[in-house]
Amino acid sequence: MVSTLELPTPRMEEWRWADMQALRSAAEAEPRVTGLDPADLFLDLDGPRLCFIDGAFEPAHSRPGAVQVTRQIVSSTHPLASLAEGEGWSLHIEPEHAVTAIQIVHLGSGGESHVPARIVLAEDAVASLVETYAGVGWANRLTSISLARGARLMRSVRLLQDEGFVSVRDEAEVGEAASLVSIFLGAGGMGSRIDGALTLTGKGAFAEMGGALLTRGSQRQECAVAVRHEETDGSSRQIWRAVAADKSVASLAARVEVARGAQKTDGEQSLRGLLLDRTATVNLKPELEIFADDVKCAHGATVGELDKNALFYLESRGIDKARATAMLTRSFVADALSRIGEDAVREAFEADADKWLGGTL
Repeated sequence: MVSTLELPTPRMEEWRWADMQALRSAAEAEPRVTGLDPADLFLDLDGPRLCFIDGAFEPAHSRPGAVQVTRQIVSSTHPLASLAEGEGWSLHIEPEHAVTAIQIVHLGSGGESHVPARIVLAEDAVASLVETYAGVGWANRLTSISLARGARLMRSVRLLQDEGFVSVRDEAEVGEAASLVSIFLGAGGMGSRIDGALTLTGKGAFAEMGGALLTRGSQRQECAVAVRHEETDGSSRQIWRAVAADKSVASLAARVEVARGAQKTDGEQSLRGLLLDRTATVNLKPELEIFADDVKCAHGATVGELDKNALFYLESRGIDKARATAMLTRSFVADALSRIGEDAVREAFEADADKWLGGTL
């Protein structure tokens, strides 16, 4: 499919940092044995489990529970997400019910795979979900999310593929007093594109999408997220951290749109980049588009190196430079991962970040 696919180009402003050549190479890669056991990719959580290998549901490593494996029809106009049609999964939770510790593992062996997903939470329903990407190839995913009044969804996504490319597109509608929190960690060797289009359609809705991208070598990762406020008293957070080493590139683009009439909106963007080497690059692009007059929206964007005074202080206390660098770098990304609500999940993400640091420093 990818050989005839018309991919976005850097001439398009919203795709100017995207590494479509890495995507194409991953899609055309021949399948190979990865040596990864799907069972090792699940966290020790007691909840539903689904495993997809090269985009196909693998029942031997799954216990779906409340999650259904079903064919999805995609209506997205996004150039990559529109390809994610076919067998996927869906989660529908009834009013005032809860399903937590859901895990979805995606393991690739090469080539391209496309999996659509649908999450629908009724009034005051609660769910928490962990997704893990591992292996190689091009993993292309679309997740459509609908949260009714008072519903709450906590979603944690870790991108750990050794190589290849992962493209993730989230399209969400957040209803009155509902809450959506999605935290991402890109700590593998693959290229990535994390895409989000979140619309707050109800009064008092809350949405957060953020995380940390860790790059090294010649790797390129990016996120491009837009949050639209359509009703009053809505709040949103976009807290992203990027750490780039060697000649790698990390790019963060975050946008907040406040429609006319969406008074008392509270929107925050915090984009920060850390260069471990001066040959690395971090691109930051915060945007605000506001058509209401009673709002509180703020954005910050900074790129820098590790504080030399802090490094000197730690080294003067007998801590070697590599460990001191790891400590300061972990502290830099910690606030982006702190929103993960389940301790075991947050600790797993922190361990993934530590492992990346161990292989970089």
